[in-house]
Amino acid sequence: MNLCLSPFFVVLVPLLQLIIQTSYHTHLYWIAKALTLGQKAGEMGEVPVGAIIVDSQGNLIAQTANRKETDQDPTAHAEIMAIRIAAKTLHTWNLKDCTLYVTLEPCPMCTGAIIQSRLGLLVYGCDDPKSGTIRTVLNLPDSYCSNHRLAVISGIYENECRQQLQKWFAERRQQVE
Repeated sequence: MNLCLSPFFVVLVPLLQLIIQTSYHTHLYWIAKALTLGQKAGEMGEVPVGAIIVDSQGNLIAQTANRKETDQDPTAHAEIMAIRIAAKTLHTWNLKDCTLYVTLEPCPMCTGAIIQSRLGLLVYGCDDPKSGTIRTVLNLPDSYCSNHRLAVISGIYENECRQQLQKWFAERRQQVE
């Protein structure tokens, strides 16, 4: 039997394409929202990183940005803050049915929190060549020390996320000179 001619295949391929297209547009939507949160954080003197957590039905559970300077808390990264809000909102630390959207690849601390919270999916904008521990500097989710396999999608609005960070850091360097 030629699989390409089967009725199952004829129906399955367009259905899969629709699912992928819908998912991609969903990811674009939430990363765009996270970019807006990052922009607002940058205007307040924070590194412009935004994070959003949604549940499996697409309901917004948490939205926040970096607050390290505002709170004078070295752990107040956008991802950590979003995980804290989501766990409190859902009354559980286990976020397996949730997706985290963040504009920058998580650092070691945030990656650890993501793994510990059992997030179902991580979607991030741009790689962090200095401290990214999802795929760039290290790959903690796939390492032997990880007790949770994390699904990851990267590169959603990659250029916009990178440009937002580069612009913010360039402005900071000019202020110092």
